[in-house]
Amino acid sequence: QVQFVESGGGLVQPGGSLRLSCAASGSIFSIDAMAWYRQGPGKQREWVATITSRGTTDYADSVKGRFTISRDNAKNTLYLQMNSLKPEDTAVYYCNAQLRTTGWSSNWGQGTQVTVSA
Repeated sequence: QVQFVESGGGLVQPGGSLRLSCAASGSIFSIDAMAWYRQGPGKQREWVATITSRGTTDYADSVKGRFTISRDNAKNTLYLQMNSLKPEDTAVYYCNAQLRTTGWSSNWGQGTQVTVSA
C-alpha cells in the first residue's frame, strides 16, 4: 500500500496562487499514475488532475489553464501549482496513486485545506 501526506494549503485571495505537495511512501516502486482530487464544502470528492509515469497530464475542465500537475519521482512527491484561484476552488485537496498491481489506492491522506476568500 501507499501512504500520502499532503501539504501547502492555506488561505489565499481570489487571483492568488498556491503550490500543493504530496509525499508518497510505502509501495512507491509500484506507482504508475498519480492524481489530485478535491472535496469542497457540502460536495462529493471530485477529480482535479492526473499525471502518468511518462508525464502525460490531464485536467478537469474547471481547472484547465490555471492548475499544473507535476511530479518528482526521485523524491516520490506530487505537486499541484494553482494559479488564478477562485472562491469555488475552496476545498480539501487530496492525492492518490495508481499502483501497477492493484490499481488506484484505497488509502487517502488527511488532505490539505485550500480556502480562497477576500
